[in-house]
Amino acid sequence: MAEDMLVKLYDLPDDWSFLAGQAEQGITIRKPIGPEKHLVLQWIKNNFNECWASEAEVAMFNSPRTLFVAIKDNKLIGFSCYDATALGLFGPIGVAESCRGQGTGKALLFAALLDMKLKGYKYAIIGLTGLHAFYNKAVGAVVIPDSFPGFWETWVREN
Repeated sequence: MAEDMLVKLYDLPDDWSFLAGQAEQGITIRKPIGPEKHLVLQWIKNNFNECWASEAEVAMFNSPRTLFVAIKDNKLIGFSCYDATALGLFGPIGVAESCRGQGTGKALLFAALLDMKLKGYKYAIIGLTGLHAFYNKAVGAVVIPDSFPGFWETWVREN
């Protein structure tokens, strides 16, 4: 079942070595620049969905940006964002199917969460996920009981 999860950011080590690990595989994790906006949003829409592209657009316009991208051979392979749907909320995150298994998802997760920690957040909420085991193992996230539908109950949907 998809539920929100809570992460104690103050428990995360200030260790950015995951960037070097990705670089060794030819993958760069960084924040996108303005001229890439249309490419990033189109890629997210094509590989995931329009809702995620909308959230990424909000993150792109936050100042400073709250969107990270993963790039390999000058091509987008993944993204993560936070403060897009609500303040303190991490997500969405996605990695191209063909590029999974390289630690890129975990690197994008850490980039966003450590960025939140640097801004002074003490906790992050991972929004509406069913990947409980992944987030628990990666960052010690715990399920927030009775969090569904919660915040999401009044979300506008197409008929």
